[in-house]
Amino acid sequence: MLIGVSGQAGAISEDAVRTMAQQVERPIIFPLSNPTSRAEATPEQLVQWTDGRAIIGTGSPFAPVKWKGKLLPVDQTNNSYIFPGFGLGVIAARARRVTDAMFMAAAQALAALSPARQGSNERLLPPVDQLRSVAPAVAKAVGLQAQADGVAPPCSEDVLTQRIAAEMWEPVYRRYRRRAAA
Repeated sequence: MLIGVSGQAGAISEDAVRTMAQQVERPIIFPLSNPTSRAEATPEQLVQWTDGRAIIGTGSPFAPVKWKGKLLPVDQTNNSYIFPGFGLGVIAARARRVTDAMFMAAAQALAALSPARQGSNERLLPPVDQLRSVAPAVAKAVGLQAQADGVAPPCSEDVLTQRIAAEMWEPVYRRYRRRAAA
């Protein structure tokens, strides 16, 4: 696995990526620096250098990469995958504080939702439009871990699930009507 956090464009070299791709079937490469101009390598480069086999997560948004007639989505490994569910889990579990193990539980819950687990050519993270289904899964893992760590009062999984559903924000937008000028 290569993780780029240097802020130096080009820090992940073609030679390093090609060598890595010779050693593993699915190289995992995360050029995480922001903005896109500072990414250590572009998704397009990584796809080319690995013959389309790389698992890529970026810190900035990138357009899908065209490869062999297909558009490959580029996953932005963003905190929006963890933090909404994390906060929801803390609130629903009534946790008094946050532990390192709760963050690990959140990461493991997200990993369990990875489409890449279903097939070698699948994307790393669920599409962003599925974040509302990611949040409750992360929240439940965080709430259960908070109980295990002794920082939240015990309750059953069913009660925790009910609390998560009750606390989850549901956007409701009122219809806007312009008032007549006075």
